[in-house]
Amino acid sequence: MKYEIGDKIIVLHSEEDGVVVEIINDKMVMIEVKGVKYPVYMDQIDFPYFKMFTKKNQQVQQKTYIDQLKTEKNFTKLKSGEGVYINLLPVYQKDVFDDDIIEKLKLYLVNQNEEEYEFNYTLSFSGENDFEHSGTIRALTDFYLHDIPFDKAGSSPSLDFQFSLVKPNKKKAPFYERSVKLRGKQLFKKLEELRMNNLPSFSYELFIEYPDKEEEHKVELTKLSNAGYKIYDASKPRRQTTEVQSVIDLHIEKLIDNWSRMSNFEIVTLQLNHFEKYFDLALLHRQPKLIVIHGLGEGKLRDAIHERLRQKNNVKSFTNEYHPLYGFGATEIYFQY
Repeated sequence: MKYEIGDKIIVLHSEEDGVVVEIINDKMVMIEVKGVKYPVYMDQIDFPYFKMFTKKNQQVQQKTYIDQLKTEKNFTKLKSGEGVYINLLPVYQKDVFDDDIIEKLKLYLVNQNEEEYEFNYTLSFSGENDFEHSGTIRALTDFYLHDIPFDKAGSSPSLDFQFSLVKPNKKKAPFYERSVKLRGKQLFKKLEELRMNNLPSFSYELFIEYPDKEEEHKVELTKLSNAGYKIYDASKPRRQTTEVQSVIDLHIEKLIDNWSRMSNFEIVTLQLNHFEKYFDLALLHRQPKLIVIHGLGEGKLRDAIHERLRQKNNVKSFTNEYHPLYGFGATEIYFQY
């Protein structure tokens, strides 16, 4: 939840200061302004951080709570240049000696590009998932993800992303994966730099421009042959390397266009071949896990996949428990090397 009871806020249209007194649902909260309580939508309010931090001729005191970035195009003032990155804001609280200590880190996905992206995000500690979220981030906006308690931030959490274009482009890659690991020593160094330079936040770059699709590199076989090299027919293998994925969708409509005339046996065979291909790629790239979306249906595809997993040596474990993104229609596979 973006807001909590007791959070100080500002009403955007009137610039009045208030406080959150009740969480109504995931879209509305009850606020109190000058002794008057009334409900508002969350997009009608914001944290007062930017208002306080950008006032002219007024210095920011260290004892001010740092809560939230304001979602505006002038957000680029925090980081020069374009691109997509993760921004982390420390939130302070008072200890028993009235000193400021860091309570948590607020995480924001920031998009300064003109493109919109769909994304899957996973936070994990020591290979175990702690938080997952999927969504769309619009152009020139920031997206609040969640908080990391500061006592857990030093445990080297891994922030894993998979991006794709909202508007597909044949010249662009079908997806792009990026991971950021918060190393304890580096994290504390960045926080110390914030304090020394009186800065509000720090960031990790994910990418500047969404990558282009990898082109097939053709080799002049005639020149090689004339140079004395033996040329073998390699037309059957794939002509370009398939990109590794951490999540694969085996729904038949995702794999092939003209499938309506295929028999059930042909469909399942195609799905299992697709599974085997990306399973092998995951092992080749030493992925910690792979999520296979097989859907519910009668469970034939799921059972066939589970039977194959039981026979594979590199599978540490797999589970078909409820997943917040896929329900019971996906199996999570954990590898051992």
